[in-house]
Amino acid sequence: MIKVKAIVYLILCVFQIGLIHSQATEIRGKVTASSDIDRIHVINKTANKFTITNDNGEFLITASVNDTILISAIQYKPMEVLVTSQMIQSKFVSVKLNDKITELDEVVVGKVLTGDLRSDIENSDAKANLNFYDLGIPGYTGKPKTQSERRLHEATTGGGIVPLNPILNWISGRTKKLKAQLARENIDNAMKKTMSSLSEMLFNIDNLEPSKRVEFFYFVTDDANFLPLSKTNNDLKMLEFLQQKLQAFKSQIEDN
Repeated sequence: MIKVKAIVYLILCVFQIGLIHSQATEIRGKVTASSDIDRIHVINKTANKFTITNDNGEFLITASVNDTILISAIQYKPMEVLVTSQMIQSKFVSVKLNDKITELDEVVVGKVLTGDLRSDIENSDAKANLNFYDLGIPGYTGKPKTQSERRLHEATTGGGIVPLNPILNWISGRTKKLKAQLARENIDNAMKKTMSSLSEMLFNIDNLEPSKRVEFFYFVTDDANFLPLSKTNNDLKMLEFLQQKLQAFKSQIEDN
């Protein structure tokens, strides 16, 4: 009888351990770091779940035992955490991130400063920039336009009762050409921004050989949804979009 009870107890223990390992549980987490701890990306690479931290560095994410959770932000070194049965039971995980530091050789440029502000200002060659306020004339104080934006503005504006400049540029097709050039520049800038902020995280989740990565991002920009999505500054939605496009890109490569 004692032997039967021992066997039953052993079976129940094995069943309970198996249940813990297979059960998906919502885990509460806390990220600590040297500075900003809000909007840090938290990704369950195994279950393909995403979330971000709040202002206090806290997050909630669904996970099971042996899932891999990636915590990543541009200013910190990425960290991977393997979910253990203890984490599932306590429903809590704490993560400390380390700064991503780029070390530079010490360089001394110009005069050595003493630390005394008044003395350093007097000994320096620094001069205040001359601007239109100093000259007493009106000036543009908005966001500086790019060269393409300035050209388009010049092509579509003009004086007089009937401004000829916009009409001539429209007839000649110059306005259409400048608009297309500006649109392409906006897409390229959005692509560079997306590559800088999300490529490391994306390829940690689903790898792609480095020689194909730039080609992939050009493939992404051909989708009409890319530019509007990039303007929302929603990293989670953009990451999901990139993952979908990556699967389509890989299928296209395989077909070729």
